[in-house]
Amino acid sequence: MEQRHDERRSQTRTRFSLTPPHSPLTVTAQRTNTYFISDLHLGAGYIADHRNHERMIADWLRSIAPHARALYLLGDILDYWYEYRTVVPRGYVRFFGALAELADQGVEITWLKGNHDIWIFDYLPKEIGLTVADGVVVRDIDGRRFVMEHGDGVGEPRRSYRIMRRLFRNRFAQWLYASIHPRWTVGFAHRWSSHSRLSADAPCHTTILPDSDPLMRFARDFEQKEGHADFFIFGHRHTIVDQSVGPDSRLIVLGDGFRLMTYGVWDGRAFALHKISELTCDPDGK
Repeated sequence: MEQRHDERRSQTRTRFSLTPPHSPLTVTAQRTNTYFISDLHLGAGYIADHRNHERMIADWLRSIAPHARALYLLGDILDYWYEYRTVVPRGYVRFFGALAELADQGVEITWLKGNHDIWIFDYLPKEIGLTVADGVVVRDIDGRRFVMEHGDGVGEPRRSYRIMRRLFRNRFAQWLYASIHPRWTVGFAHRWSSHSRLSADAPCHTTILPDSDPLMRFARDFEQKEGHADFFIFGHRHTIVDQSVGPDSRLIVLGDGFRLMTYGVWDGRAFALHKISELTCDPDGK
């Protein structure tokens, strides 16, 4: 039994290659890559050096510019964000600047809302030129079908979480929240974020999801009802998953962008997971 378990892990273990943190920004004749990243949690209180973390992400965005055709941000990119009608939170200038540079170069950017950045409204679409999506996104990329979601809104989450999720998206509840002065709401939101974040004991190695896992159930149910998908891509779990759902269908969980520092790339022929910098924990569990 132990031997079969080891064989299964070896078949699903993902290999990583390192992206140089300061790749030179050169122009190539053709942009063919589509990039996927999630759970950066920029500005989180549990990230020791906010500025260095943001600078690292901005450097990575500039490093992919010569090759990027599209970029998908799969939620929880910011640890907290709330847009008032004429005021937005301070910070994130390096990150937003790097995103704007990509958009100005014609890179298509899609931001899927997570459970930490659900209150993005029209500021970023207007200022940067990106698209904001809430829920499941299905895209045809190079003839392959990609199904994407942050990961918290699929697979029948527990009832209490579904109620909270609906409350945070309720227009009247948002109006009430906006009527409270930010000196009270921002501190509360950051304390809530620190309370709800994933434990530091989350696995650094590639995880194998059981058939009963909500993401696996969602993927298989989708294929039965909506037809074949080549890739199901999620964030939210802060762990790495790369495993088969069925014939020619893979389920990917991207890891995160502050501890594992991982992201995904589709180059038109194959999908692979890479890392931005040296990890703070080893994905192979060593």
